[in-house]
Amino acid sequence: MPGIELKNVTKAFGAATVIDNVSLSIRPHEFMVFLGPSGCGKSTLLRMIAGLESVDAGEIWIGDRRVDQLAPGERRVAMVFQHYALYPHMTVRENMSFGLRNVRLAEVEIVKRVASAARMLEIDHLLERKPGQISGGQRQRVAIGRAIVKEPQLFLFDEPLSNLDAALRVRTRLEIAQLHQRIEAAIVFVTHDQVEAMTLAHRIVVMNNRRIEQIGTPMEIYSRPATTFVAGFVGTPAMNFISASLVESGNGFASVCLPDGALVETHIDKASLPASQSFKLGIRAECVDICEIGQGNTAGTAHFVERLGDRTLIYVRLADGATVVAEDAGDSRVQLNDQVGIKFNGAAGHLFDDQERGHHAAQDARG
Repeated sequence: MPGIELKNVTKAFGAATVIDNVSLSIRPHEFMVFLGPSGCGKSTLLRMIAGLESVDAGEIWIGDRRVDQLAPGERRVAMVFQHYALYPHMTVRENMSFGLRNVRLAEVEIVKRVASAARMLEIDHLLERKPGQISGGQRQRVAIGRAIVKEPQLFLFDEPLSNLDAALRVRTRLEIAQLHQRIEAAIVFVTHDQVEAMTLAHRIVVMNNRRIEQIGTPMEIYSRPATTFVAGFVGTPAMNFISASLVESGNGFASVCLPDGALVETHIDKASLPASQSFKLGIRAECVDICEIGQGNTAGTAHFVERLGDRTLIYVRLADGATVVAEDAGDSRVQLNDQVGIKFNGAAGHLFDDQERGHHAAQDARG
């Protein structure tokens, strides 16, 4: 199966640029997720690959074929939409075979492909039903099956789980992951849901404001975010950000002072940082511990306690008014308005400069 290459792709609607000079390579059989907030351009980029939106500048290649000037039907891609777009008067079998009949594929081949896709998706017992007679999750499987029977070089999914309830989203997410193991084509999947991105993707493209913020594996995105946007968008709860200034340290690692006077020593090479003395310390909740007052870096007041069963999130207001989210045990005894100590795991901290770029500990330096 071929890879996909986007070269300096730009798209505008009137005076508004929605995709700004984006370049991207997708490997053969890769599961690539476009992740970002509403309006960032991820669905537009997907539709440009599909041929549903034109390209104003740049090129799109699938293997050794340039496709941005080809009609959608000539690109050998199949798209699954957020809305199922099934024909209500047709049976499941007829919906799945409709596109194949339009291109006059031999009937014996149509029957074979529909039967194979139905077995793969476990909907073979639904083939004679109409969309109104099956559930939302089953309708989504039919839409996926309609794409599978085309035997495309590339599958494009545009937020396909958005209309499903929470439990069904989890199950369908697992089914899509298993489907990818059984097909040869690459998948490009658009979502604003970071859980979908983290659990499905080989690599994630984090998009914001018409451009790519970072490309990486799920754990690269989570553990070494390139910008404050990525750090704040990926992860629940969002990464803590605290204003920080560099202070002298004797071991080569960057140490910072927080507004309330707390000192935190990171494992970031001080020599790798830009000249600015003004930074934000970024640290995730699981790297901030609740402790006895006087035993940590600083202290504050618990102004919200969120009990999640396996863990408890404590929202602590510091003396300067900033809020830090810390993680405690599921059976945490912390109550609202308690005074608590805070201990930062500086080895897991990040520093973000005044250009919002992330600086991280060397891979072998983190504790």
